[in-house]
Amino acid sequence: MAVETTEFLGTGRRKTSVARIRLQEGTGKIEINGREADDFFSHENFSNIALKPFTTVELKDKFDLRVRVQGGGNSGQAGAIAHGIARALLRFDPELRIPLKQAGHLTRDPRMKERKKAGQPGARKKFQFSKR
Repeated sequence: MAVETTEFLGTGRRKTSVARIRLQEGTGKIEINGREADDFFSHENFSNIALKPFTTVELKDKFDLRVRVQGGGNSGQAGAIAHGIARALLRFDPELRIPLKQAGHLTRDPRMKERKKAGQPGARKKFQFSKR
């Protein structure tokens, strides 16, 4: 007979990054794209941002975390991971909704890069105007 494991899934998004989170009760091991969290992020601020939902609800050492993240850069990926962790924690315990919501972890950050428009060199910049 198979051993039943309880996994809590969550998907987080920020800018163009998408993170798929798998939370499993354990000892606090964190694996992002097959690498240790400290090895994955170039600066510790990004790992702090990514793991902020755990510190909000004080459950960091209670779960093992496996993350697949793609797209975007360091900042977007860290934000996507944080969003996904918050959603997975919500599946684990719906009573965590209030502290996670108050800390702003459940809100999807809608800011995206604005598209380049036709007849302009960028999203908002215009070509130089010449009167004569």
